[in-house]
Amino acid sequence: MSFEGRETGLPRPPRPTTMIASPRLSHDLGLDVILAAETFQYTGSFKYRAARHVVASVQQAHIITASSGNFGQALAYACALFGKRCTVVMPAAGVQTKMDGIRYYGGTVDIVDTASVPREERVAQLAAQHPDAYIASAYDDPLVIAGNSGLGHELAALNLGCDAIIVPVGGGGLSAGIITGLREYGDGTPVIGAEPEMANDAARSLRAGELASLAGEPPTIADGARVRRLGRHTWPILRAGLADIMEAGEEQIAQAVRVLFNHANLKSEPTGALGIAALLAQPRRFAGRRVCCVVTGGNADCDLFARIIASG
Repeated sequence: MSFEGRETGLPRPPRPTTMIASPRLSHDLGLDVILAAETFQYTGSFKYRAARHVVASVQQAHIITASSGNFGQALAYACALFGKRCTVVMPAAGVQTKMDGIRYYGGTVDIVDTASVPREERVAQLAAQHPDAYIASAYDDPLVIAGNSGLGHELAALNLGCDAIIVPVGGGGLSAGIITGLREYGDGTPVIGAEPEMANDAARSLRAGELASLAGEPPTIADGARVRRLGRHTWPILRAGLADIMEAGEEQIAQAVRVLFNHANLKSEPTGALGIAALLAQPRRFAGRRVCCVVTGGNADCDLFARIIASG
């Protein structure tokens, strides 16, 4: 029996996020840090929240998207639950384990060389070939933002008493969702984005007061942040709702992966560790205060993860 056949018809609502307090991590960072870990979410990242909401909300039986891998895996799994199918455009330099995950859940992987053909262009080509399909953005879709708002609801309901919530930013779907969810609960906790210095389109946008775009896909190890610009749906929410953006260098991102592994017993992919990386980049900013860092996923490439851990 195929994977889809075993899973069709199961509701599978998102799992509640896993809250982790690590005294050693807090001590070494010099602040009270709480982790909201989405690494134990279905398909290993927060993306399942959005993907399931999209698949459950649209009428189309075929969904096309572009993804670095996490949204693609989540979409493939959600489609398996609802008896639908999906095609995921991925860069040739994408993480192999994420490609394998998409195929395992029954999705089709369409590989593109992003140096010559941008992902969005390939999606447009596929959309023309499949006019009945729903075109889902991994981040720039009101359904995606609504699905991710559930994490904001959870954090608000926990009443953590944090001075800030730090969220990795790629296209802005999660951070926009968390801001939306918190505000729907009347929670005014400041939300701060964290992104790689090499992929700082969000920071540039906030500084300029208008949507900024990078020339090409940045080669950061945080593959989930390899986007050229925020979405037209996420940007207004982030412009109004983000308190700030913190940037981290590549070595700080790698160090954050090691810190989470060694101090919190948590496997995180580089994108998921951006919040900790940002704290490492600005070690005194939240000294003595309480901060919640969202760890967005644990789908790290095995070879890269091993090299990062060993390099420390």
